[in-house]
Amino acid sequence: MGAGTRHDSARPLDYGAKIMSENPTPHTHADADFGFRKVGEHEKSGLVRQVFDSVASKYDIMNDLMSAGVHRLWKATMIDMVAPRAGQKFLDVAGGTGDIAFRLVDRLGGRPKIPVTVCDINAEMLAVGRDRAIDHGLLDGVVWSCGDAEALPFPDASFDVTTIAFGLRNVTHIERALSEARRILKPGGRYLCLEFSHMVIPGLDKLYDAYSFSVLPVLGQMIAGDRAAYQYLAESIRKFPDQRTLCSKMTDAGFSQAIHRNLSGGIAAIHSGWRI
Repeated sequence: MGAGTRHDSARPLDYGAKIMSENPTPHTHADADFGFRKVGEHEKSGLVRQVFDSVASKYDIMNDLMSAGVHRLWKATMIDMVAPRAGQKFLDVAGGTGDIAFRLVDRLGGRPKIPVTVCDINAEMLAVGRDRAIDHGLLDGVVWSCGDAEALPFPDASFDVTTIAFGLRNVTHIERALSEARRILKPGGRYLCLEFSHMVIPGLDKLYDAYSFSVLPVLGQMIAGDRAAYQYLAESIRKFPDQRTLCSKMTDAGFSQAIHRNLSGGIAAIHSGWRI
């Protein structure tokens, strides 16, 4: 659930308050969604980064809370869809804690000839990932890179497969992140996005809303000490495009055969597309 775009300020703030700065960003009409409120597009990335700075050490617990632990099965499903093969070059975007990268390495036999690359803009998340890699004795199977999902620090046509899990909804400009993902893919390369999505089973959406907005922030305060961060995360899910809309955005970004697969009744979905 890594952060999206770069911001040079790390001021502590109340997520529910408007950012105030000694040198405020010039006004822009291109407002961005930060949960249920509008902020300037230059403000969102700083707010998002502070959310993930706050919860980085509790990332796995956060995912367990957000999905009732089912995120592990969803991630396994995405890796099955990737069907990684030796010799392929993989990039996981916004995956600083290494969860997807470690799964790819395991599926490749534990010692891939080409290391899996992880790119995340959040240094705190990357630090957690490096520590986890050391704990797993994985010293040379993953390359860690600090970079922006909207301006990836890699040449054109560099990777065979690009993945992102629970990160796309946190970028400021989804269209730019999709275009960048396509740019760094080789012809014939594949993009897969695992993200919280929109319920497709009537009636369950109300139960999910009750959990998300009544229970989750309280648990976030109890476990991670940050109610506001979890409130934002719940709101960000509701503001994220629905399954069909995201497929359309992928097509607009140049992906071919953009499709989605609902998971757990649409609580999450895996979107995939090809660079032809």
